[in-house]
Amino acid sequence: MKSFFRDVYIQLESYYDWLVNITPKLLLAFIIMAGVWFLARSVRKTADTRLKKSMDDPLLAGFLANLLRLFILITGLLLALRILGFGGITTSILAGAGISAFVIGFALRDIGENFLAGILMAFKRPFRVGDFIETGNPPNTVKGRVVSLNIRVTQLKTPDGKDVYIPNANIIKTPLFNYTVDGFLRLDFTVSLPAGQDYSSIIAEMQGAVKMVDGVLTTNRIPGVRISGIASGRPEARVSFWIDTSTTTRKEESIKSDVILAVQRIVENYTIKQ
Repeated sequence: MKSFFRDVYIQLESYYDWLVNITPKLLLAFIIMAGVWFLARSVRKTADTRLKKSMDDPLLAGFLANLLRLFILITGLLLALRILGFGGITTSILAGAGISAFVIGFALRDIGENFLAGILMAFKRPFRVGDFIETGNPPNTVKGRVVSLNIRVTQLKTPDGKDVYIPNANIIKTPLFNYTVDGFLRLDFTVSLPAGQDYSSIIAEMQGAVKMVDGVLTTNRIPGVRISGIASGRPEARVSFWIDTSTTTRKEESIKSDVILAVQRIVENYTIKQ
C-alpha cells in the first residue's frame, strides 16, 4: 500500500515539476502572441495608409497590408511554438515536406487556391475599388461594385445593397466583365414611340432631352437614339448614353431615372397630339 501511494506521489510530483517548468514558457508565449497581434494590427493599419498614398491603388495596397499582417502573425505563432518546446513542429511547417504537409495542403487546397488567386488579382489588377463588375457563369452571375480584395474573398456591393463575398479562385476561373475599367459606363433602355408621327423629330428631341440631364456625357461620348425594332405595329427606339463614374457624384440609377423621365415626357407630348 505504501508503495502505491509512493508511486502516486512521485507521479504527482513529476506533474508539478512539469507545470512549474512550463508555466514561465506559457506566460512568455502568451505575451509574445499578444504583442505580435497588436503589432500586426498596427503594422497593417500603418502600411495600408502609407501604401495607399504612395501607390495610388487602394485595392493592391489593402491586399499587401493584409498579407504583411498575416506574415507577422504566422511568424509570432512559430516563435511561440518554439518557446514551448515544439521546435519539431515549426521545423516541419517551415520545411513543408513529408506526408503531413501533403495531407494538410490537400485539406486546405481551397484556402491556398483562393490565396494565390488573390495575389494574382492584386498584381494583375483586373479591377479597382469602386469598379462595377460582373463575374460568374450564366445564369449565376453577380454584379456589383468592388469594395475590397481580401486574402480569401473579394467583396462586392450589389445595386440593391447586398454585400457579396466571392472566393478569389471563382473570379479567376470564370469570365469577368469590368464595366468601369476606364471610368465610363454606358446605360440604355427601350421605349415605344407613338404611331403615325414624325419619328425623325421625336428622335432629335429625345436626343436633346438626354443631353440636358445632369451627369450624361455630351462630348466624346454622345447619347444615341435609334430605331431598334417594331412591336405591335409601333416602332421601338433604343436610347443609349454614357456617364463618367470617376467624376460624377450621382449614382447611375439616379441618372438613368432622370433620362427615362425626360424621354417619357416627349413620348407623352406626341401621344397627346394624336
